[in-house]
Amino acid sequence: MAADETFETFEEDDAVDTTVALSTAGRKRLFSKELRCMMYGFGDDQNPYTESVDIIEDLVIEFITEMTQKAMEIGRTGRVQVEDIVFLVRKDQRKYARVKDLLTMNEELKRARKAFDEIKFAGKPVEK
Repeated sequence: MAADETFETFEEDDAVDTTVALSTAGRKRLFSKELRCMMYGFGDDQNPYTESVDIIEDLVIEFITEMTQKAMEIGRTGRVQVEDIVFLVRKDQRKYARVKDLLTMNEELKRARKAFDEIKFAGKPVEK
């Protein structure tokens, strides 16, 4: 009996794996180039195996999908806002710190662009 139950469990797991493989096989890879660079930056080979990149891309897509769905549930219906993402990662110190860093950097870039545009437009002669 135990052998039959084990076999059924493997059968179910195999069906799930096949479904995942089929759903990702026909999909265009969106982040392959960036993931290859990141993997190399974190110590992998300069040309990592395509299978490794594909697995990591599947994990990234799954993470983004889950976070987006959760954010849509807690915030305004049908909309994802920055505050929703911050709320979701608030208990994970590393993610929370990274989100705060990225948001701070984004604000600094906006201010720098605005200052650059003001200087650029202030220096232009007015056409008549």
